[in-house]
Amino acid sequence: MHGEELDGRQRWTEQRLADRFEEFGGRALAWIGGIAIMLGIAFLVGIGPDRGWIDESMRIVFGLLGSTALLLVGVWLYERKGQTQAALAAAGSALAGLDATLLVGTQIYEVIPAEVGLAGAGLAGIVGVAIAVRWESAIVAAIGILGALSAPLLAGAGASGLSLAFLAIALAAAVGVLLWQRWNWLSIGAFAVSAPQLVAWVMANRDEHLAIALGALAGFWLLYLIAAIGYELRARSSGELPIPSLFVLLADVALIAVTGYFALAQTGNPDAAGAWLLGLAAAHILLGALSLRKEIADEIGALLVALGLGLSAFGFADALDGPVLVVGWAIQAAVLAYMATRASREPGLVASNAELLLAAAGASLGLALGHALLFEAPPEALATGVADLGEAVVGLGACAAAALYGRFALGKNDPRVGSVCEAATAAVLLYLWSVTIVDVAGVTSSGGTRQMGQALLSAFWAATGLGAVVYGLLRDVQRFRIAGLALLALAIVKVYTYDLAALEQLSRVLSLIVLGLLLLVGAFAYQRIRVGDGDAAPGAGGEG
Repeated sequence: MHGEELDGRQRWTEQRLADRFEEFGGRALAWIGGIAIMLGIAFLVGIGPDRGWIDESMRIVFGLLGSTALLLVGVWLYERKGQTQAALAAAGSALAGLDATLLVGTQIYEVIPAEVGLAGAGLAGIVGVAIAVRWESAIVAAIGILGALSAPLLAGAGASGLSLAFLAIALAAAVGVLLWQRWNWLSIGAFAVSAPQLVAWVMANRDEHLAIALGALAGFWLLYLIAAIGYELRARSSGELPIPSLFVLLADVALIAVTGYFALAQTGNPDAAGAWLLGLAAAHILLGALSLRKEIADEIGALLVALGLGLSAFGFADALDGPVLVVGWAIQAAVLAYMATRASREPGLVASNAELLLAAAGASLGLALGHALLFEAPPEALATGVADLGEAVVGLGACAAAALYGRFALGKNDPRVGSVCEAATAAVLLYLWSVTIVDVAGVTSSGGTRQMGQALLSAFWAATGLGAVVYGLLRDVQRFRIAGLALLALAIVKVYTYDLAALEQLSRVLSLIVLGLLLLVGAFAYQRIRVGDGDAAPGAGGEG
């Protein structure tokens, strides 16, 4: 009985494999045949008989008639004889043949006017899209959509208003199909075919028709945006955005921002170029906030806001300068940190939103701090002071304030992030006080070193380190003790290397005496408090 059951399963498996092989074989035959016909049409219109029996015009006529006939046969087979792969292959190869024939007739032979070729390619695209929607065939849709979007290029229409209008209409139709069928991967193809044509048109018309070029960019930005996130918004989805949609969304932002910026900058409008970035950023932030407020497509809302704030960072860099730019980036970091806390608390929002916003907040704070360390208070300010103390205080103070806000806003939900923000706040404030001491105190020597300022800086580092150690001992907080010991070690290294080599005798003596006294106090306090802890019950301790 058991053997018969095994034999039955084996026969069933073998039959299933045979059926799969036959099904694959039928599909392969259909599509190989369709490709062969398409290549035949291409050779007919592109090469033709060597003896010249058929001139160029007749080749185009035969190509158009043959492709149209094959398309009609495919439709008839599918509608009347069953939904077969042969019908799909015939329709797909016929649409490709029409596009190839129009390409050759307009750009190579030039026997078809550009307007006529454009209209013909558009008609073929409309027919292809209609067939694809009716048959729910992604392959036919790809040929029809990409063929229609390629029509201005294939027809050689150039940078005319007609080509842009046709491209916009074709893209709008493609977006409608994508939303209806949710063929997300086709959005990548639509973007890849239409985006280069849009950039070429804008760059060709920016000098004479700048306003129209910017309007075209804004319109195509909206179409690409709908293609990327329209279905998720329509379906009120709160899941993750598909990879193709995410790619199109990011590419859309980069394309429109960069193209509009250079179009304005290269036509003598640098201020308008920065305003373009900030306006695009505001549009993304507004759409993202609206999406989050309506509690639909949570990940999309967070992503749009993050993209908008990222664009605003570039816009600030272009429009602003100095500490004002640092303040703008620091405020942006605080706003992103607030949004990250909201995303982590709301049960309806996906966890990746908080991580994305948190990463964006860190990037914004990094930009602010990097600008402050490069321009307002560079590292050499620890030796020679800063060019403008007010700018240094504003820039570093804004960075410290943003990091401190992150400490209290984010530390409740994620103690590790809170610890990082706390360390960043302490480091920035320490650096700010350090450059202030060097800049304000002391007399500059011939080598540029501020003598008294360096002595006071060494004392400040040692005193601050000692204070951190004592606080950590009293509160039994290990991170304060470690940070204080590290700062004391830094003060020791500075005094025994830099101060002894670069300072004059009075400043050198002051550095050594102050450091020694503070180290003695620190050693006494450390041992005294640690002994007191040792007398306590085993296992007693604090944060550690």
